[in-house]
Amino acid sequence: MQNTKLFYISRNYKFSKNAASKPKMDCENVLSEIGFKNLGFQQSNHASSALGAIISFLGITKGLIRLPFSSILCMQYPLSKFFNYKIGIAKLKGCKVVLIVHDVKTLMGKNKDVKKEMRRFNKADVLILHNQVMMQWFVENGYKGKMVPLYLFDYLLGSGQNLPESPQNTGKNVVFAGGLGMEKSAFLYKVDELEETDFMLRLYGNGYQKEKVGTSTVLDYQGVFAPDEVLDKLKGNFGLVWNGNAIHECDGAFGKYIQYNNPHKTSLYLMAGLPVIVWDKAAVAKLVEQEHIGFTISSLDELSKKINGITPESYSKMVCNVKAIRDKITNGHFLKMAVGNALEELGE
Repeated sequence: MQNTKLFYISRNYKFSKNAASKPKMDCENVLSEIGFKNLGFQQSNHASSALGAIISFLGITKGLIRLPFSSILCMQYPLSKFFNYKIGIAKLKGCKVVLIVHDVKTLMGKNKDVKKEMRRFNKADVLILHNQVMMQWFVENGYKGKMVPLYLFDYLLGSGQNLPESPQNTGKNVVFAGGLGMEKSAFLYKVDELEETDFMLRLYGNGYQKEKVGTSTVLDYQGVFAPDEVLDKLKGNFGLVWNGNAIHECDGAFGKYIQYNNPHKTSLYLMAGLPVIVWDKAAVAKLVEQEHIGFTISSLDELSKKINGITPESYSKMVCNVKAIRDKITNGHFLKMAVGNALEELGE
């Protein structure tokens, strides 16, 4: 993109082993690749919240002072305490704002006032949203501006990191990565109640509650790893995308959210070469079926039967399709396409 008016302002992304900041850090790196210039400090990830907030404020202020009038600023959401500050100054300078939306607090159940959040979104000129389902929800809830879909989050390799080897043969090891506590993943502690448990569920992440698990269990806790380590640690045959309290459906606030969002763990599994298993009402289910990169289930009751029904040939095809899509993910393909489409919407 040979456009000299493209900018973003980096900030501090708090370091943690739960990979919460990785999508936003990856987005900045992709933006740099396609010609966006960082006006703030260099990207950092100090673990201290207080120090991080000071660095972010100073870096954002520096960036806003340097931001040229009538240019294009790409921002990421949520940006809690700095959102109004950043978008307010950008608008005073006559800039157009492209907003990459990572999470929608109303959809997550963290914010009851949908109109208040929509007022924020309506300040942007074009939104990059997860998928068509989320775009439809935005229209129904009062968003008036332009939108483009992302389809999948990219997942960039760290320096010196290589793509893991893809699994060679179908098997019964299912990987689950993410928060393992009761808020997001209470369903994990009910999996042993399933009638058929002809599989192992290998868990990676924070918050594992060993005391809630019996001696005879299909859960196999592997530990917690930093984002640049976990890719090499995920060993199995499939990756599971599931949320909430129940084993028969994805319920609760996080269960509802999966009907609209593209979970980042989907991209993580694909990067590890794993076909994905996803709830059939999840927004990402359509893409999984269209690209033949895994399969969908309506309940975890179906898991054993579905895995046992997969032939070596069909598994091999899935793995081959996963390889093709992960080449795109690791190259920032999906954000590059979405940003290009967003700039087109702005007439750039």
